[in-house]
Amino acid sequence: MRTTLKKAAIGLAAASAVLGLAAAAQAKTQLTMYYPVAVGGPLTKIVDDLIAGFEKQNPDVSVKAIYAGNYDDARVKALAALNSGEPGQLAVLYALDSYELIEQGAIIPFDEFATTPEDKTWLKSFYPALMENGTIQGKTWGIPFQRSTIVMYYNKDAFKEVGLDPEKPPQNWDELTKMSQKLVKKEADGTVSRWGVMVPSTGYPYWMFQAFAMQNGQLLMNNAGNEVYFDTPASVEALTYWRDLGTKYGVMPTGTIEWATLRQAFTEGKTAIMWHTTGNLTAVKDTAKFNFGVAMLPAMKQRGSPTGGGNFYIFKKTSKEEQQAALKLIKYLTQPERTAEWSIKTGYVGTRPDAYETPALKKYAQEFPPAVVARDQLKFASAEFSTYQTGRVRKLLSDAIQAVLTGAKQPKEAMSEAQKQADALLRRYK
Repeated sequence: MRTTLKKAAIGLAAASAVLGLAAAAQAKTQLTMYYPVAVGGPLTKIVDDLIAGFEKQNPDVSVKAIYAGNYDDARVKALAALNSGEPGQLAVLYALDSYELIEQGAIIPFDEFATTPEDKTWLKSFYPALMENGTIQGKTWGIPFQRSTIVMYYNKDAFKEVGLDPEKPPQNWDELTKMSQKLVKKEADGTVSRWGVMVPSTGYPYWMFQAFAMQNGQLLMNNAGNEVYFDTPASVEALTYWRDLGTKYGVMPTGTIEWATLRQAFTEGKTAIMWHTTGNLTAVKDTAKFNFGVAMLPAMKQRGSPTGGGNFYIFKKTSKEEQQAALKLIKYLTQPERTAEWSIKTGYVGTRPDAYETPALKKYAQEFPPAVVARDQLKFASAEFSTYQTGRVRKLLSDAIQAVLTGAKQPKEAMSEAQKQADALLRRYK
């Protein structure tokens, strides 16, 4: 009898332990995070390692990262999950997606659940230029993470080869043109083996053009997201100059230049200068076989670069527990030490000033000065192009740019047509 009772007691204890473990597992808050892998570098491993560190410190939260290709892929997958009734809780999506996500009722502003004094201090800890895309109608909808500006990479060895000072990259459009002309290298049969400069015009042509326009004193949209300025004289002049780098000055290939292969073209010596995201900095550092420099983009009337990259968003169809767990994760990933680690490993700009005061990033910046160029350029930066109907309006602009670069249309004609079509799309938001 006693043996039977003892066995029963052991069985009950074991069952209780199993139930306790099951209850603990059920008590875990499960988070699904959509994440784009849009540029070079081992980003998935870096993000996985960061998540593992978070889960170790927060055993009550489990995070599943879904890697979804580029930003557009990530947005499509995240919104499809949302509409299917099985939404993720958070995502890193384009910073410029804010208007579209708000209009669709997909996201919730951080102000609604990041309410403690510590939370409010954290919301103010990021560079203002990086907060512009995520701050709309007085509310904070996105938190900067995988953020960038466009920077100018240049081959110092090529500069030396043609008698240019490798420590003095072009500071303005005139110098860019003249230096690039010197840097073009032709073979005996006249074929170009090295171009002076390349600016990508596929993938994100609107982004590169925004830099040209800003340098010529022209912002392309208003703060309300319902007005664009494509057909102003300054915008037309900016697009004309971009085209002329190929057709008039002969320092860049005519037609379009591929975003995805330009980094390789630069590291293989096929162009002496390239404009590209600072998010490629570590990849260039690891693959270039020559001395290279990184500089701010050149000025015309002023310096200028749009910010770029992704923000963290939290989806509306989430429980209070999930919102707080997602907030905890985002705060963990954006702390100064981890922001510094992220910037060092990827090349993306540190999103908050105190990251650059950490011992790790201070040391790295001393050893590798290009690491702070994107940060220093933030003082000349502005929000990435974003409006209501962002996808459609952005496509109008990108199509106009490519039509000009391929010779299908003249700058004034292309930009006037894009302006009229954009005005029609945005009229109802005024």
